[in-house]
Amino acid sequence: MTAKDIFENYSEELKIVNQKLIEIFKSNASFIPIVGQHILQSGGKRIRPLFLLLSADLCGYKGENRTLFAAIIETVHTASLLHDDVIDAAETRRGTPTAHSIWGNQGIILTGDFLYSNAVKLTVAQKNQRIMEVLSEATTRMVEGEILQLHKTGYLDITKDEYFEIISAKTGALISAACRVAGILANQPEEKEMALFRFGTKTGIAFQLADDVLDYVAEQKDLGKILGKDLGEGKITMPLIYLLKVASEQEKDEIRQIIKGYGAMGGQHSNNGLNRMLEIFSKHNAIEESLKVARTFVDEAKLELDIFPSSIEKDALLIMAEYAMQREK
Repeated sequence: MTAKDIFENYSEELKIVNQKLIEIFKSNASFIPIVGQHILQSGGKRIRPLFLLLSADLCGYKGENRTLFAAIIETVHTASLLHDDVIDAAETRRGTPTAHSIWGNQGIILTGDFLYSNAVKLTVAQKNQRIMEVLSEATTRMVEGEILQLHKTGYLDITKDEYFEIISAKTGALISAACRVAGILANQPEEKEMALFRFGTKTGIAFQLADDVLDYVAEQKDLGKILGKDLGEGKITMPLIYLLKVASEQEKDEIRQIIKGYGAMGGQHSNNGLNRMLEIFSKHNAIEESLKVARTFVDEAKLELDIFPSSIEKDALLIMAEYAMQREK
């Protein structure tokens, strides 16, 4: 069984999640469904809903609320992306124009607000206090993570611990919530619920770590990523944190000048600057070392599921944890 097999096995249920997302975008303000159509047509693998569905199957929960909460979690994720793209002034996502680049910042920020509030409304309607607490905590942590990242933008003194705090909040929080909500729906004992929570957190960190590495090595045609985009936005991620630890003083000065050049050019870069940065990365194996860190989190995440007996569903979750390391580079 591969990650591709898992996506195919859950394709029909993910279609139901998509249909619920369309419902969530419904509004008397006709602008909101138009934005929703653009976002849903832009793709996205629905990673977070899939983790909820897989965790629900691991715990034996087959109720229809699994697709509802999968859609709610994807709604929160979508709202965060709308806001992130405005903050980052991103022109494309997955190779297509971002919503704010088409319709402007004001309407898109308000659409993100609508999605957050609609997710809360739908969650409250289910009258499950513990799930409300989990999702509200995850959403709060996501926003905190974005603020922490914004505060550290362009700061080369960011520590590894601060970086992990940011990505744990930005990406780990919602994946962990997806897994934990499934455990709550299935009335799992606390030790299993928290094992799912820790599994999701560590898997989410690994996903973000791998994504940050891809920023320096992926081709836009493969993953819709622009090479060096994080650098252009002043985001100091694991490869650069590692590099600043091991590089020579002369190389560190070069790196500072390259980053300063990005800032002076409004987040744009010269090919010479980026190529030189990649040369220094290669010299010190910064990409490989960063992937080793991601591998550690994947391995730790998989150990969290030892509390569950062997099953096809458990194997599927373990494979999805590995998926962070398997995306095309």
